[in-house]
Amino acid sequence: MTEKNYDVIGLGSALMDFLVKVDENKIVELGLTKGNFHLKEKSVLDYLIESGINFSSAPGGSAANTIKAIAHLGGKAILYGAIGNDELGKQFMKTASQIGVICRIKTKNSATGHSIALITPDAERTFSTHLGASVELSKDDLNEEDIANSKVLYLEGYQLEGPPKLAVLQAITLAKNSGTKIAMDLSDPGVIARNKDLIKELLRDIDIIFVNEKEAEAFTGFNNPDNSAIELAKSVEIAVVKIGEKGSIICNRKNLIRIDPCPAKAIDTTGAGDSYAAGFLYGYCKDWSLEKSGQLGSLLAAKVVEKFGAEVKDINVAELFQLLP
Repeated sequence: MTEKNYDVIGLGSALMDFLVKVDENKIVELGLTKGNFHLKEKSVLDYLIESGINFSSAPGGSAANTIKAIAHLGGKAILYGAIGNDELGKQFMKTASQIGVICRIKTKNSATGHSIALITPDAERTFSTHLGASVELSKDDLNEEDIANSKVLYLEGYQLEGPPKLAVLQAITLAKNSGTKIAMDLSDPGVIARNKDLIKELLRDIDIIFVNEKEAEAFTGFNNPDNSAIELAKSVEIAVVKIGEKGSIICNRKNLIRIDPCPAKAIDTTGAGDSYAAGFLYGYCKDWSLEKSGQLGSLLAAKVVEKFGAEVKDINVAELFQLLP
C-alpha cells in the first residue's frame, strides 16, 4: 500500500455512549422497539438519571469505536467529529486521546450528543440516541492534508443523513483526489432504505463496504449473505458481510472467503461490528491477506462481546495477535 503517515482517518458521530442493563419491560415502558435504533431528545437519559439506574459511559459512536480500536491495536488513527463545549465533550476528548486516537474533534455551541444502549438479558441492544453537536460537523472542518496522508478514509452510514452528509461527500472527493482508499459501514437497514439511491451512487467511489446480514439484505434484496457479498463486490473492491455468531464473508470479485467465528460467551454485542471493522482495516493497512485481516476482525469482535460495552482498552493486544492462525 502507498506509504502514508496515518493508517485510518474516520468521520463519525462523536457521542458519549451510556450503557445500561434493563429487562424487556423497561424497553416497553420507554416506548422503544427492542433491537432498533431511535432518535430521541434527552428524555431517556434524564429518565435514567432520575430513576437512579446504574450505567457506564465511554466515548463512542460507530466510527469512533472503530478508530479507537485501531489506535489500541497500534495503528495511527485520526478521528473527525463534533462535540459541545461541556463536560461530556471534555470527557470524550480526554478518554479518546488516552487510548491513542489523534483527535481532530471540533467544538460547537450545542450539547455533546449521546447514545444510550439499553441491553436486555439476551444481549440484544436497543438504542436511544440524541445527536446534539455531532450533526454539526461540516465540510469546512476537514483538513485535506490529513485525508491525503491517510491510507484509508472510514465513514459511517449514519452520517449520510442530515448536515454531516456534506462533510462526507467532501471527504470522499478529497480521498479520491489523493489516492486514499475509502471504506464505509452502512450502519443500519433504515439508513439504507432512506438513502438507497445515494448509496448506489457512492459505491462508484467506495473501495470497501461493511454490512451486517440485515443491512446486506436491505441493500441487495438477497436473504443469502453469500449472494449479497457477491452482488456488493460487483460495485466495490472488497465487500464484507458480518453474520454474527456465524462469522463473516469477504468477497473481492475473484474470491469469496469465509471467516469462521471465534468462540465467545456474549454478554453485550455493543460495538462488535465496529470492532470487526477495526481489526480488518488494521490488517488491510498492514498489507495482510484478506483472510488474516478478517480473522483479526473476528477475534477482536469476540473479545468485545465478552465484556460490557464497546471499550477495547483492557484487551491485551499482544495476546490477541498470538491467537491469529
